[in-house]
Amino acid sequence: MFGRLKQMLIKELIQVVRDKRTRFILIGPPIIQMLVFGYAANFEIHNVSTVVVDMDHSQESRELISRFTSSPYFNVQEQLSDASRAHELIDQGKTTLALEIDAGFAQKLRNGETAPLQVIVDATNSNTALIASSYVSQIALGFAQQAQQEQIERIAPQVIEQVPSVQLEQRPWYNPDLRSRWFFVPGVIGSLTTVLVITLTSFAVVREREIGTLEQIMVTPIRPVEFILGKTLPFFLIGLFDALLIGAVGTFWFQIPFRGHFVVLLTGAVLFLICMLGMALLISTVSSTQQQAMVTAFFVIMPTITFSGFGFPISAMPHWMQLASYAIPLRYFLIVLRGTYLKGVGFDILWPQMAAMAGIGLFGLTMAISRFHKALD
Repeated sequence: MFGRLKQMLIKELIQVVRDKRTRFILIGPPIIQMLVFGYAANFEIHNVSTVVVDMDHSQESRELISRFTSSPYFNVQEQLSDASRAHELIDQGKTTLALEIDAGFAQKLRNGETAPLQVIVDATNSNTALIASSYVSQIALGFAQQAQQEQIERIAPQVIEQVPSVQLEQRPWYNPDLRSRWFFVPGVIGSLTTVLVITLTSFAVVREREIGTLEQIMVTPIRPVEFILGKTLPFFLIGLFDALLIGAVGTFWFQIPFRGHFVVLLTGAVLFLICMLGMALLISTVSSTQQQAMVTAFFVIMPTITFSGFGFPISAMPHWMQLASYAIPLRYFLIVLRGTYLKGVGFDILWPQMAAMAGIGLFGLTMAISRFHKALD
């Protein structure tokens, strides 16, 4: 058995190495996609196009505007004198945010009254609008606190030390600078590995059936289980190599800290690859041509990434989708990736995810092998 399995393994590896396009696919696209996703997948926003309508023209209004011009999150492109012009720019998509300071803004501050600041945001992109509004709130809150303190110092400087205040001191764990790239890059490792393993494995088996060599192989002394192992083991090794390659790019290029143990990450990657191989074998059994395999793989890959929590929080999904996500191996692998990279946790914390992937992988391989036997018959 091991002799025939060895020959199958050598055959598949030679076929992969001999094909120039396959060699490029194994190395080029994963690195390119990791770089693209690493730079593009980012929740942080900078240089939000902003216009200002200052109807007060006071020292206080200019000081407030200066806080926005000096912020890296806003790009104040123009200061207008007409509010209708700001509305037109937003309607035309030429600016994202408009600040309107009404006349009497400074006088109300000096009288101890509430001085309103109107903010108009183009919420076509709701994520950008939400984050930009949060930045505006922080800047406005800081300005209001300073104005309140200055007023107390003018009116009753002797009681300034007696006025109670609450200060928020943030101490984020695991990601002190709140960099969204630290969240996305480990997820990209799992997503790219999913795409590569499913497409390569399912296409390889279907290719044998499409060109007619599958029947020729099956009339040899090799048994079906040996054929399946010989077909999937090379792509298991390839998938493991690509996962390590993508992980190395994320760690050394994007400076994502790796605080965990390599053995924990390797174990999670092995269990995840077993799940993906079972899924790819199932795709190969229901596909007669490579075109069918491509469409079926696309149908499987997109929900897998969507339900995994890679870009969208699972808690925000409808309840039935949250239940469906428990059948997605990538959901558990992302927890393992982010846990080992950012938190440095071990098997004592990640064992439920490991057990879930082991169960799904065993079930998927059993179903795939059984279905593959029926397809051969």
